[in-house]
Amino acid sequence: MVAPLKVGIAGLGTVGAEVVRLIEEQSRVLSARSGRGVKVVAVTARSKAKKRGVNLRGIEWAKSPLALANDPNVHCFVELMGGAGDPALSAIEAALKSGKSVVTANKALIAKHGSKLAALAEKHGGALNYEAAVGAAIPVVKTLREGLAGTTINRVYGILNGTCNYILTRMEEEGLSFAECLKDAQRLGYAEANPSFDVDGHDTAQKLAILASLAFGTKVAQSSVYVEGISSIAPADLRAAQDLGYRVKLLGVAVRTASGIEQRVHPTMVPRSSSIAQVMGVTNAVTIDGEGIPPITLVGPGAGGAATASAVIADIADVARGIRAKPFGRPIEKLRTTKKAPMERHEGGYYIRLMARDLAGTAATIATRLAEQKISIESIVQRHPNGTIDGPDAKSKSSPVPVILITYATSEDAVRRALAAVQADKVITGRPQVIRIEKN
Repeated sequence: MVAPLKVGIAGLGTVGAEVVRLIEEQSRVLSARSGRGVKVVAVTARSKAKKRGVNLRGIEWAKSPLALANDPNVHCFVELMGGAGDPALSAIEAALKSGKSVVTANKALIAKHGSKLAALAEKHGGALNYEAAVGAAIPVVKTLREGLAGTTINRVYGILNGTCNYILTRMEEEGLSFAECLKDAQRLGYAEANPSFDVDGHDTAQKLAILASLAFGTKVAQSSVYVEGISSIAPADLRAAQDLGYRVKLLGVAVRTASGIEQRVHPTMVPRSSSIAQVMGVTNAVTIDGEGIPPITLVGPGAGGAATASAVIADIADVARGIRAKPFGRPIEKLRTTKKAPMERHEGGYYIRLMARDLAGTAATIATRLAEQKISIESIVQRHPNGTIDGPDAKSKSSPVPVILITYATSEDAVRRALAAVQADKVITGRPQVIRIEKN
């Protein structure tokens, strides 16, 4: 009979406690699926006295994460503390150097140190599994790394942050401002007291850097990701998107281009008919475009104790089965250093909202500046403060007047140059609102 896999868990927060509970409750199922038993033999956390709602009797309490990582009685070290540095980093390094397998939900650590940790796992023979780090219960890591191993990936993009998707959903459905929705998200526990990591796009950027490595065989490089958040999005943009057949989502997009791997996080207009546009609330989704297959969209809960714990346990089950997949789908020496594609070279359609002054020649000036940069306009509408929409020749006594432009495919650099010239002409007030359009 095969001896059980002995698991040590560092971190007993919501996810860690749920992992302990599920391993106990699902022991028979895990044993049947893995071919051996799975048993939590040791844990560690900041407070031993804290009540966590799980039975820890018979489980050893390690004095520190590093001690747990070095415990010879532990076969699989599970890191659920979080943070890109110590104690998580040194504990994982110690576990891998001792030949143990590691399971983690730590996106920050994988985004920053993934390549180094993958090298240690390969050198010493352990697994480095991190399905829960991206999309929680959505099996996107295994899909890219194993399920699509024979497919050339051209683009991977998705909604990778439930907080932002919840806020944008509420803003669209109820006409609320960003500030109002953020406050409500904090009250409900969907957003942190300091929400900047989520709403400014950095959480999505970490996850995207990991997906890009898996998709394109490059070293994880969060510094190569262009990042914008959602705080500038106004109800007017969401109403305009609806009128134009789009919906606004914060997307992480990684795409293969002639100038390198383009990695970007920003508010994006997507066609309302697309799969990604149907994903509302705190739900996450990832779409994968590969050669020879239709786009694949994976949808599910991207956060939460139960969802994240389910992904952690799936990774533990792989360790119990003896699966030792290359952490990023290829041997570490085969991963290329990514060439950052300059955002200025990005090409696509754009939504532009300008607050135009009610002056003679304003429309002509705007049109001239766009034409100078060879930007073609697909549509132009003038939205009055009362919500009505006219064509570009409509007259209004309001000042300023919102003017919305949709461009055909053009370059980021051309848009920036044109709008800088328009601002210098002083025919608009405030900053132009620019949202990129992502086609199916």
